[in-house]
Amino acid sequence: MRDLKPGDIVELLDDDLSGVVQSINGEEVKIKTEDGFIMQFPAGDLVKIKDEIGDMAIEDFDFEEVLKEKAPTKKPRSNRIKPKERNAPPMEVDLHINQLVRSPGSISNHEMLNLQLDTARHKLEFAMKKRIQKVVFIHGVGEGVLKMELEYLLGRYSNVKYYDADYQKYGLGATEVYIFQNP
Repeated sequence: MRDLKPGDIVELLDDDLSGVVQSINGEEVKIKTEDGFIMQFPAGDLVKIKDEIGDMAIEDFDFEEVLKEKAPTKKPRSNRIKPKERNAPPMEVDLHINQLVRSPGSISNHEMLNLQLDTARHKLEFAMKKRIQKVVFIHGVGEGVLKMELEYLLGRYSNVKYYDADYQKYGLGATEVYIFQNP
């Protein structure tokens, strides 16, 4: 092999051994193996390894371009939803009478209860149509009449389950409804 020169990386033809050419004396070539041993072989037993990086000059590299490739790219910030917000129901319905009418003192208790239950029914039907899975009905604590009537209303629907809403957020005065969606 006449094209070998010191510094070339070579491999032995008949063995799994490679190294760097240290010196050439006629047909004898001394190499330094990967393990650091100096060994001598006939030039005909060695093959030069074509290594693109070894054959390129340092001037050929655009180091700024390489650094740009290695630099971490800035990912756009995602609008991450906090765990508390992820579990928050998308729809809240306040059934307090002062939220439903302007002057609650002008109607009887029976009319108030009917108005509150009609509102709950309409909002529940709306949620079912719009495929909203969770609704919270805020009814307050009071004497529990509205809560009992609301539970009776919800019991007539086969595709819902209801339970007390998050105590930390609503206290004892709210009921959360889960609406099962048909595929």
